[in-house]
Amino acid sequence: MIGVSETTEHEENEVADVLTTPEEWRVFLERYGELYVKVRADGDELVDLLDDDQLEALDRGERVEPWLGEAPAREEALMASEERLGVRFPPSLRGFFLASDGWTRLDAWVDDVHPCGRVVWMRDSEAGRRVTETYDSIPGNEDDVQLFRRSIEIARGEDFWLLDPTDVGPDGEWAAYEFAPKYGNPTKYPNFSALIHSGYESMEEDEDDEDMD
Repeated sequence: MIGVSETTEHEENEVADVLTTPEEWRVFLERYGELYVKVRADGDELVDLLDDDQLEALDRGERVEPWLGEAPAREEALMASEERLGVRFPPSLRGFFLASDGWTRLDAWVDDVHPCGRVVWMRDSEAGRRVTETYDSIPGNEDDVQLFRRSIEIARGEDFWLLDPTDVGPDGEWAAYEFAPKYGNPTKYPNFSALIHSGYESMEEDEDDEDMD
């Protein structure tokens, strides 16, 4: 329901350290893929994600570590995207792209993380512009509209993932937001790394619940 909304803060008591290097991201993303196929993927999706040997290993209860991302972005492509947008990406996002230029499966209401060449200002994407105009037409949404106009869109589906280059921490990280247009109330995270970790932590909780059953 669209209306006056307030930004909520995500609880960060147990968030892991910020991932900044491609090596750190690759280790984490491999774990993410392993957990995703174990906890989230259904039968049809598993067939798409895994080869025959991996499917057999999963049936035997063995670990499989599918790569759900893309090839690493080249530094030249990353710099071209930064030049196009007129920014330098924060360390965690740069490290992510240099490990995987996009990501295809997320535990969230977004379809994927855009490759660096498709990262765009929210105000310039078709869906982002539509949401911005809708919120701008309703009194009381001024703070959200300003957030939309100054943020880059790094993932989109039913919801948006946004990074705010005007809200920079001492470590150079930009504030990150998960935003559901249907409900409002952007949820703020300290950085991109914390945002993507939130889905991983949710899957871990569900795995623990399954193990207890």
